[in-house]
Amino acid sequence: MNLHEHQAKAIFAKHGIPIPRGRVVFSIEEVASQVQALMDETGKGVVVVKAQIHAGGRGKGGGVRLARSVEEAVERAQSMWNRPLVTKQTGPEGRVVRRIYLEEGLDLEGSREIYLSLLLDRATRRITIVASAAGGVDIEEVAERDPSKILRMPIDPITGLMPHHARRLGKGLGFSGVTLAQFAELLHRLYGLFLSEDCSLIEVNPLLCTRDGDLMALDAKIALEDNAAFRHPEWEGLRDPNEEDPGETEAKRVGISYVKLDGNIGCLVNGAGLAMATMDIIKHYGGAPANFLDVGGGANENQVRRGFEIILRDPKERGIFVNIFGGIMRCDTIANGIIGAARAIGLKVPLVVRLEGTNVEKGKAILEASNLPIHSASDMAEGARRIVELVRE
Repeated sequence: MNLHEHQAKAIFAKHGIPIPRGRVVFSIEEVASQVQALMDETGKGVVVVKAQIHAGGRGKGGGVRLARSVEEAVERAQSMWNRPLVTKQTGPEGRVVRRIYLEEGLDLEGSREIYLSLLLDRATRRITIVASAAGGVDIEEVAERDPSKILRMPIDPITGLMPHHARRLGKGLGFSGVTLAQFAELLHRLYGLFLSEDCSLIEVNPLLCTRDGDLMALDAKIALEDNAAFRHPEWEGLRDPNEEDPGETEAKRVGISYVKLDGNIGCLVNGAGLAMATMDIIKHYGGAPANFLDVGGGANENQVRRGFEIILRDPKERGIFVNIFGGIMRCDTIANGIIGAARAIGLKVPLVVRLEGTNVEKGKAILEASNLPIHSASDMAEGARRIVELVRE
C-alpha cells in the first residue's frame, strides 16, 4: 500500500526524522487560511504547493510549485485541484489531484540534494540501501546514464544495520564530521522505521544537505507491505481509495487476489501458480494478459461471480480466459459463478473456458446448457491459443 507524501512525512516525524513544516488540505477553500497559518508559524513568506498523488515525478509534471504570497499559493493550488497530473509514473491518463500539501519554503542556496532509499530486495531477501550524491528530479536519468553514481548496500538481517555501514555509505556520499554523524543517526532511524512500520520501500528524494551541513527529508515516499496489514489496523485510515484500482479494492473486500495489468485478455484462475502460468502462456501465443486474478482454491460461487464481474467491467477487455483445475474448488461452482456474472452484466467479448478436476463433467454441462457463447478448451495450451485467436479476429 502506497502512502501520500504528507502521510509519509507524519511517520517520519514520529520516528524523529527531520522534515520541513507543512499542512495538508482536502478542499480548495482551506488553502488561503492554511497558507497564512503556515507563514505565521514559520515566519517565512514562501511556501511550496505540492500535489498529492501516488506517483513520482510530480516536480517535472508541474505538481510542485513555489508561491510567495497567499494569493499566489491559492492560484497554484487551483491550477492543480481536481485535475489530472501526468508524470512518467502515471501514464498518459495521469492521476486526479484531490489533496494538496503546503510546505514551508527553504533556502536552498549552497545546499546539496541526495537520493536515499531503503527497499526490500527480493532477489537477495535483504533490506537494501540505495543512495546517490546526485539526487533530485533527475535521479532516474542519472541511474541510466552513470550507474556508478548509485551506491547499493544490502543489510544482513542477522546483524541489522551496523554503525560501520552508515559511516561507509555516508563517506561515499561525501559527508564528514558532524554531517556524517547526522547521516548515520538518520539512517538508523529510517532502518528502524522500515522494520517497525512493516515497509517494503522508503524513499527520500531529495535528502537535503544544507550549506550548514544539516540534513532534512525534503520529500518522502513510503510503501507498506500488504502482507503485514493484520498487524496494523491503523493502516485502514491511511488508504486512499481514489488512488487504487476499483477492481483491486473490490477484490480485497470479497477475499480474492486481483492485480490490474495493461493487456486486453482477462484471466480467471484458481491458484497463484496456475495464474502465473496462464499469463505466461497467453504471452507465449502472442496475447497480453489484462489482469492477475486468483479466486483461490476454496472460493465460493459468489467470489467467482464477483471476480468475473470485475474482469467484465474493464473497458480494455477484448476476451476472457477461464482456466480452472478443480481440486478443492469444484468445476460446477466455477460454472455457476461465470454464468451468473455473464447474465448480470452481459457477455460482449469472447470467452474461453478450460475446466479440469472435481465435477468437471457437471461444470461443462452447466456451461453448455446456459446457451451463452462460450468456447471450451481441453487443456491450457489450447485455451490460450484459442482466446488469442478470437481476440485478434
